[in-house]
Amino acid sequence: MPTTPILTSRFGRLEIESLDVICFPAGLLGLDGCLHWVLLADADNDAVGWLQATTQADVALAVVSPRRFVPDYQVRVNRSELEPLGLDLKNKVSVLAIVSSNEHQLTLNLKAPLIIHRERRLGRQVIVNGEEPLQYELVSDHSNRKRIA
Repeated sequence: MPTTPILTSRFGRLEIESLDVICFPAGLLGLDGCLHWVLLADADNDAVGWLQATTQADVALAVVSPRRFVPDYQVRVNRSELEPLGLDLKNKVSVLAIVSSNEHQLTLNLKAPLIIHRERRLGRQVIVNGEEPLQYELVSDHSNRKRIA
């Protein structure tokens, strides 16, 4: 399979297969110019992945499966939000939350998760219905989880 080199500020030069590229046709909030991404594993933490923009070396987002930290998390959106992905089976979907730092804490964006159709390599950021927090604080002791509005 032919590869394409991309330069990244975090990971250096990478050889990416075209089948590894995920297209977000509508872009991501605040990153509209970045439509093509690759999902990379973190060498030190298997809970974390990196969504690296293929066209901007300095744009990489830490992402996690939100259910790993919030087991009862559910994505509730209008069907029209998911139509562009052409979903037909649930097992072809990955849900990822963007990790940010808030002062001295790490937070998950549970309000605007990323939905990825793994087979079609298409993604979309959606805004969920309900009261999910924009910043869900991750703390080391799971019994002390906090929601930040």
